[in-house]
Amino acid sequence: MAASPIIIVGLGSGDPDQLSLGIWRRLQGAKRLYLRTENHPVVSLLKENGIAYETFDHVYEQHDSFPDVYEAIAEALIQSAVESADEEACSIVYAVPGHPMVAERTVALLRERSETESIPIQVLGGESFLDQAFVSLGFDPIEGFALLDAADLEPGRIQPQLHNVIGQVYDAYTASDVKLALMERYPDDYEVVIGHALGVEGEERMLRVPLYELDRQSGYGNLSLIYVPRSDNPMLLNRTFERLHEIVSILRSPEGCPWDREQTHASIRKNFIEELYEALEAIDNDDPEGMQEEFGDVILQVMLHSQMEEELGSFSVYDVIQSLNEKLIFRHPHVFGDNSAQDAQEALSNWEQMKAEEKRKKGIDEGTSSKLDGIPPDLPALMKAYKLQKKAAKVGFDWDDINPVLSKVEEELQELREAIASGDQEAQSNELGDLLFAVVNASRFIGADPEEALSSTNRKFKRRFQYIEEQLRINGKSFDQTDLLEMDRWWEEAKKHASSDFRHNSP
Repeated sequence: MAASPIIIVGLGSGDPDQLSLGIWRRLQGAKRLYLRTENHPVVSLLKENGIAYETFDHVYEQHDSFPDVYEAIAEALIQSAVESADEEACSIVYAVPGHPMVAERTVALLRERSETESIPIQVLGGESFLDQAFVSLGFDPIEGFALLDAADLEPGRIQPQLHNVIGQVYDAYTASDVKLALMERYPDDYEVVIGHALGVEGEERMLRVPLYELDRQSGYGNLSLIYVPRSDNPMLLNRTFERLHEIVSILRSPEGCPWDREQTHASIRKNFIEELYEALEAIDNDDPEGMQEEFGDVILQVMLHSQMEEELGSFSVYDVIQSLNEKLIFRHPHVFGDNSAQDAQEALSNWEQMKAEEKRKKGIDEGTSSKLDGIPPDLPALMKAYKLQKKAAKVGFDWDDINPVLSKVEEELQELREAIASGDQEAQSNELGDLLFAVVNASRFIGADPEEALSSTNRKFKRRFQYIEEQLRINGKSFDQTDLLEMDRWWEEAKKHASSDFRHNSP
């Protein structure tokens, strides 16, 4: 049984004088007229002319989210079309504010379901709120603009170099969400425009307010929007990834920096390592300002190496980002797929399974590859030993508990003593390596990362030694004027000071 057709019409931006003659005739002749909302200036014209209608305003009160509201409205319209199929010449007219194809989720849902439900859909235009926005706000869309939904606004979608029109700002709560998103891109006091009922004679209002006051204003409703004019202000553009990509490409261009142009992957390889260690230092010092700067330096190294490949046509930094996004999604099936992970161990297991699947797709034969593959050869030796042992342990090549591990440490220490007694320097070096490898194994059993443990000890040694230097300065001495006994006494004092500071700062 065929359903009645649904004719979707737009009521325009608000002013009844802007309603087209064709739409008005459809409204007059409708046997069954539904309005998404009665809160629209054109509704007064319907009342004056005795045109009967039903609204879906009550649906908004029945659901907690807009998506649920829109689904319910679409379902009700489809049901009405099916039920009225036997009525002669009965089409359903569904009227929405503005233009049906601009910011109307219910229309999108009806169009999606029309084929499967065998319901004829006809969409007739109406003046969009954008038409009046261009006039009232005074900008030409050819300059570039973005229409954004206040209910689903993400900072990444906001582009300062475009005119940003944010629609569907129904209330102060929505305005608050918009404010928080905009503050990721703009200063707190940046001027924005609030527009109410643009183009509606006697009702249009525009306010210019600093961003931080956006949710402190009243009067938000169905005909409200927020406008952020485009800007070429470097301060704003410098918060965008696109600007960073542009700057790096300029530096490497013929008109750019001579030093940057001359660099190759090999020439700045060591810079990458240095910047990483400086970032780690900022992390270890719990220095947010230092982290901000050093993380930027690490990103710069990625940008420079990617730019070199972009110039060769191999790939760009956007390909790097795409590969990373795809990897993260693929390796987290418990987040982006159907798998589950109740704890970190299950999540790690999923990660390893997906890594193995990646290798299979790349044609890498697990049967011919070593279980120790995949460890970068240039890792610091301590970290590399830790990773080698972890990989070997996964296939059962490991001690059952820590006791034999500690016995191995004692055995290697004794062998080092014997090598020292023999005077064989090569044997001494080999035995020292074996001892360090055994200590790394012990760190694994107690759940301590050896690199982090040694780094912590290095920092502790530095603090205590600097205390000795400070005491020398206080006493007007140099290292030539002291001895090990005095330095050891200050060393012990430094240990006591550190312990006292810890107790004082403990909760």
